[in-house]
Amino acid sequence: MSSPSSLPGAPGAASSSGAEAPVTPSAATAVPSTDEGHPHRRLRSFVRRAGRTTTGQSKAFEQWGPQFLLPFREARLDVDAAFGRHAPTVLEIGFGMGEATAHIARVRPDDNFLCCEVHEPGVGALLKRIGEQDIRNIRICAHDAVEVLQHMIAPQSLAGIHIFFPDPWHKKRHHKRRLIQPPFVRQLVEHLAPGGYLHCATDWQPYAEQMLQVLRAEPLLANTSGSPEGWAPKPDYRPLTKFENRGLRLGHGVWDLVFRRA
Repeated sequence: MSSPSSLPGAPGAASSSGAEAPVTPSAATAVPSTDEGHPHRRLRSFVRRAGRTTTGQSKAFEQWGPQFLLPFREARLDVDAAFGRHAPTVLEIGFGMGEATAHIARVRPDDNFLCCEVHEPGVGALLKRIGEQDIRNIRICAHDAVEVLQHMIAPQSLAGIHIFFPDPWHKKRHHKRRLIQPPFVRQLVEHLAPGGYLHCATDWQPYAEQMLQVLRAEPLLANTSGSPEGWAPKPDYRPLTKFENRGLRLGHGVWDLVFRRA
């Protein structure tokens, strides 16, 4: 088994608003930007983040990596072969340290979870959880989710997409780097099967409001929320992480949005 540092795309780091429940910004096309010095920067599914892989995480790469890590390829993924079964497949973009991912996979054993994350310690941590908790319905691609979506995922093939706590890019001049933007949402929707859902969550209200605006403007999506504000109740399958519980104790809000493809 190759070392963590030799994994495709591994030396990156998914960013998020907190250590326990990250998800990354990920626009699935080469969207031009006008950032100074980077006239053709494209939005990615991650930003670089420091972190050390522990001994336990390194052992998890060696022990569980061959079974649960999928190499990135510029070719369609045979999902049934990758999971060893035919089942609805949910794509998760950025999972941080994998706490929520492991929980969701356990409470939804009949679904497949294809999870993208480039932060080595996070990948190692989820592999460790997979081994310790005997979770069999997760596969990890340690690569930029933008390219995974473009090359490996067939159109209209996903039952759902999870994007939890993406980096909010607080400064106004950085808003262009946010994940949830119209071109990327359109690409996400094109990979959802009819009736498939997109579930986003954030703890940053201005970003939540932007997400809601963008998702409402996508003609192929319908909001599942019946509330006038448009926010969805937290689905039972999404757990409260330690980071999120800490924020709630401090009075911070969390906003869920669940939209479904027509």
